Amino acid sequence: MSKRFWVVSTLILSIGLLTACAPQPASSEPAEMAGEGMEGMESMAEAPVVPAGLAYADGQEIRFIHTEVSDPDVAALLSDMMSSPVIYVPALGSAPDNMLNNVYVFKNGVAGMGPLGFQPDVFDSHPGTDGYSPLRRIIFIAWADETNARELKSLAEVNDAAAKGEITLEESSIVVNMPFITWPNGQR
Repeated sequence: MSKRFWVVSTLILSIGLLTACAPQPASSEPAEMAGEGMEGMESMAEAPVVPAGLAYADGQEIRFIHTEVSDPDVAALLSDMMSSPVIYVPALGSAPDNMLNNVYVFKNGVAGMGPLGFQPDVFDSHPGTDGYSPLRRIIFIAWADETNARELKSLAEVNDAAAKGEITLEESSIVVNMPFITWPNGQR
């Protein structure tokens, strides 16, 4: 055999051994997924699923989850509505204003999937916008004349309707943790 054959063969064998002996990157899978076979898949099947709510931000549909809230009655309402526990955490009500964004919840108007049976909520910010936070202070909206109610889908539309006297805004002290799942131009 030629010398060239031996050099190439030795080189290929050396690369193969180096690759096999090289440290492997740490797995990003949870510890229970590292096992062989279907064991890891069973763990994934048992993981809880948190249902997502539908709302609007910047005129677009978004999806979010309710995880905790500072009011026990709202915790019960959201838990029933979503068929998933929303945890009562009174300390959220003490969050400083600079940590809070707003969510606008409709008390009357167009019937829909909102927590009070009316249109979906409107969020004032989303991931990627300045000052975004998943912690939300609830601002209740009431239509002055329900016969003129229409679906509002953005903070600009809410502010315009308020300026025209079509709706009233009632700031509450209730804070809800509402992380986004999808948002304009993004998702988890």
